[in-house]
Amino acid sequence: MKTTYKRLYSCTLNAFPTAGKTIWWLLKIILPISFAVSVLQYLGVIAQIASYLTPAFSLIGLPGESAIVFISSIFLSLYAPIAIIATLPLDMREITILAVMCLITHNMIIETAIQKKTGSSALVMFSLRLITSFVAAYLLNLILPEQIGSSHVVQENIVYSTFTDMLKSWIIGAGGLSLKIILIITGLMILQNILKEFKILDIISKIFAPFMRFFGLSADSSFLWFVAQTLGLTYGSAVMIEQVELKEISPYNANLLNYHIAINHSLLEDTLLFVAIGVPAGWMIAPRFILAIIIVWGVRLLSKVGSINKKPIPNNI
Repeated sequence: MKTTYKRLYSCTLNAFPTAGKTIWWLLKIILPISFAVSVLQYLGVIAQIASYLTPAFSLIGLPGESAIVFISSIFLSLYAPIAIIATLPLDMREITILAVMCLITHNMIIETAIQKKTGSSALVMFSLRLITSFVAAYLLNLILPEQIGSSHVVQENIVYSTFTDMLKSWIIGAGGLSLKIILIITGLMILQNILKEFKILDIISKIFAPFMRFFGLSADSSFLWFVAQTLGLTYGSAVMIEQVELKEISPYNANLLNYHIAINHSLLEDTLLFVAIGVPAGWMIAPRFILAIIIVWGVRLLSKVGSINKKPIPNNI
């Protein structure tokens, strides 16, 4: 029993340096970006940028005013676009399309930085998510029934009368977010150390291995995939970065995983946020899963073709 306590204590103690390093790295990115976006929203710059996207949004069955929801999702977590959706006169069909777009592109600046740190190209990941969000929206606009779910009650939009009011709101939100990041990442690093120490990670890998093969991913991606689906990229970043740095997953397999989770991650919390406002879960989950699987197998095929073309031609031919 004492040995077990010692092992648990060691797992906890060893988690703090890695957790602290990741927390500091994340907050250095998140806080300045969120502040800059809050200022731009206050000044009306975000709304102005969104107005230029009106023609593109009409092609996917969405009114021009919904572009501000999409732009907000790129820079912020899903709470921001959901709050904006509540102020717009949209039907549930339009909200469903927007929800899928936001689930693919939310918090993209920060999450792209995380994926770059785990070995993937920032430009590729950013472009992939941006393009895929419009592809998903276009396809959904073709297949979604005209009547879906119930309508939502339009709420009054919050407008800050002074810069000070906006600043106070940002400070409160940033403080809460920082505390959440500290608690979740520290807890997750402790949990990962415990799972590794008691060989539970091996069991998790074996359980998810068949699913990983179907997704086109390696078995050693299992735990990282599970973390990305339950906690998302931001909160799961500490585990992902550490596993890559310790070479517990190869750069190629980590890159493949990034292609999948760029499109399909945080399956639990983020999906439920939209379910809470009446969006059908199936229409949010299926498109992301299908597109992520197609993209990973497509990348694998291109990699295979590329490696074949690079093989030297035998002299006897």
